[in-house]
Amino acid sequence: MNILTQKAKLKEFLDKLRTEGKTIGFVPTMGALHAGHISLIEIAQHQCDIVVCSIFVNPTQFNDKKDLERYPRTIEKDTELLVKANCNVLFYPEVDEMYPEEDKRTFDFGFLDKTLDGAFRPGHFNGVGQIVSKLFDAVEPNKAFFGEKDFQQVLVIKEMVRQLKYKVEIVSCPILREKDGLAMSSRNTLLNEAERSAATLIPKIMQEAKSDFMNGATTDDVKNSVKVKIELEPLFKLDYFEIRNTRDLNEYKAKADEEAVMLIAVFCGRIRLIDNLVVKLN
Repeated sequence: MNILTQKAKLKEFLDKLRTEGKTIGFVPTMGALHAGHISLIEIAQHQCDIVVCSIFVNPTQFNDKKDLERYPRTIEKDTELLVKANCNVLFYPEVDEMYPEEDKRTFDFGFLDKTLDGAFRPGHFNGVGQIVSKLFDAVEPNKAFFGEKDFQQVLVIKEMVRQLKYKVEIVSCPILREKDGLAMSSRNTLLNEAERSAATLIPKIMQEAKSDFMNGATTDDVKNSVKVKIELEPLFKLDYFEIRNTRDLNEYKAKADEEAVMLIAVFCGRIRLIDNLVVKLN
């Protein structure tokens, strides 16, 4: 595996491969890799000739400095996992490499970044737009692969690609879960034993909500039920639970051409966890 830390060196390396007709797949991450990330690498390997994985903890998407400081950094373990997964390139830049000067760009994602995580984490998706566009400029991938756990983020990135006219296909990939149902996340490693045990309730509550919804419960009834169940766990603090359409995250309306997605964000102790479930009713 080639490990590169400079954009110029990365471009030089990838341009040579492009002249050979190789297609480039890209998996951007913030490190603390787990099986979910490796599944993105594997999907990319099936669809592209060369796979680039980036590890960069992006400061502009954190609106809480303590959250940025807490974010797990495990580069040695991450490198071992990528080598084992036969990843071709690791791009591991320093902050100064990606932000030689302050990025003052402001994106307008419309409703997409004013609801759900956009409302609870103001500025977060603008930071995502800044770093993902910088990474796309550096890698120039044919395809980029993102996990569906960050459902809203995938829609934001697709909108950014449309606005900036990038010639990259965004591939969203299924959520991977632990044996107890918890969605795999780098943040799971920050949970203590009691919090990790409590966190297993999140996917169970989501599955119960999905079952209720599919059996005819109203949106309001399902939302109220979830709120009550979350409040019963002392370690939990609910940011939101919403039922939206999968297309643009507006309120779900029972139309034949729409799927619903249930999205949740909940603090388990100090650690904020998100999850979602797509619901097909027709």
